[in-house]
Amino acid sequence: MRANQRQIKIGLYATSTGSNSSAWRHPNAVADLAANMKAEIRMAQMAERALMDFVFLADSTTMRGHAWDLLARGSHSYVAQFEPVTLLSALAAVTEHIGLVATSNTTYEEPYSLARRFASLDLLSGGRAGWNLVTSSNLEEATNFNTAEHPNHAKRYERALEFAEVCRKLWFTWDENAFPRDKQGGLFFDPGKLRLASHQGEHFSVRGPLNVPPSPQRHPVMVQAGASEPGKDMAARLAEVIFTSQDTLERAQAFYADVKGQMAQYDRRPEELLIMPGVTIYVASTEAEANAKKEEVLALVDPIVGRSMLQHMMEDVLDLSKYGDDDLLPLDMPITKGNRSYQQRYLQMTREGKTVRDIYQSVASIGYRVIGTPEQVADELQRWFEGEAADGFIYMMDYFPDSLSDFIEYVMPELQKRGLYRDAYAASTLRENLGLALPLPPQGLGAPVSSTREQTDRSRQIN
Repeated sequence: MRANQRQIKIGLYATSTGSNSSAWRHPNAVADLAANMKAEIRMAQMAERALMDFVFLADSTTMRGHAWDLLARGSHSYVAQFEPVTLLSALAAVTEHIGLVATSNTTYEEPYSLARRFASLDLLSGGRAGWNLVTSSNLEEATNFNTAEHPNHAKRYERALEFAEVCRKLWFTWDENAFPRDKQGGLFFDPGKLRLASHQGEHFSVRGPLNVPPSPQRHPVMVQAGASEPGKDMAARLAEVIFTSQDTLERAQAFYADVKGQMAQYDRRPEELLIMPGVTIYVASTEAEANAKKEEVLALVDPIVGRSMLQHMMEDVLDLSKYGDDDLLPLDMPITKGNRSYQQRYLQMTREGKTVRDIYQSVASIGYRVIGTPEQVADELQRWFEGEAADGFIYMMDYFPDSLSDFIEYVMPELQKRGLYRDAYAASTLRENLGLALPLPPQGLGAPVSSTREQTDRSRQIN
């Protein structure tokens, strides 16, 4: 590798059985991966042997869609799986280097609880945690949280921005070396190194401090996955990694330039944000064998399930039963309060002449597809990386373990041969391995507490 040569970052999309809704049906697939602790450990350790930057767990606080007969046929979106932070806390004990990124949604959460949970994961993993910040796009989630009304898109993002601000304040309530734990002097922590969050905003009033000490990377790496205009604005403001879905080099380049171009208005440099599109890889010794792997997986997709998934993403503004598999969707279909970026993508696919079948297969099998020999796959990844379309990729394995084994056997050695992929982990924290600097304290953080008077006064008010 040349001195200071940039290298591709790789994360593993480790949710459920992978990126394809029906790949769990493959004879070699671990169908119960999402609730099988032994398999989860094996997966995380394989990803670490592959020198990947992190495992990424998507999540939802509801099953996507309540058509039980369809869910039972194979649309396994969040049907039966571990809560992600709980799972990653267990995986932290059996790994040493790989990052641990969990999705947690701000719409039906409180900042203090989430900040405490992720600070704990970050501390017990030695600084390897990441938080994928999302707002709820699933209308069914509202009914799990004592409400029938789903907040509108703009309000969700306004609340999410303030939510993240509160979390960052809480993560900085303790300065470094704040805990002398001086047995002889009787001082457990230094009040001069304690700061209150002291947040008063439109959506939250949070005093703090957080009762978790700081981790080696100060706070979890901030990951974001929205592609709508508010989502891109949020990424430009605060994200350190953005997970995006792009299906052509040109669209990926446009997205890359757009988001990084917005960062300057928030006094951020482009290198402070890594853009990592999802990619599904079919690789073998020959191109024919790679194509056969792709066709084998797509043949498992149940059309009923694919259409149901597309109907769910389009919500109730479109009756998909009126359109056959070879038809086009209407171009005048409105964008709703749900997952706007995906809906806009489906409209764009329609403009390009993609049929209902094409679109529901893209829903059932997410991620840009790269198919071919190790050299062909590496060529395409390198083209995106060097063409300012990506700083790295989220590898969307179709199913475990074969998809991950293919990356280790075929893709990893070819990227290493080109100097585009690491030969060993360079550091102990996720932030360092991603090449990200330590975060600075947020504005508006309270002054250090220099005595116990404030706490005493507060205790008197409570009593």
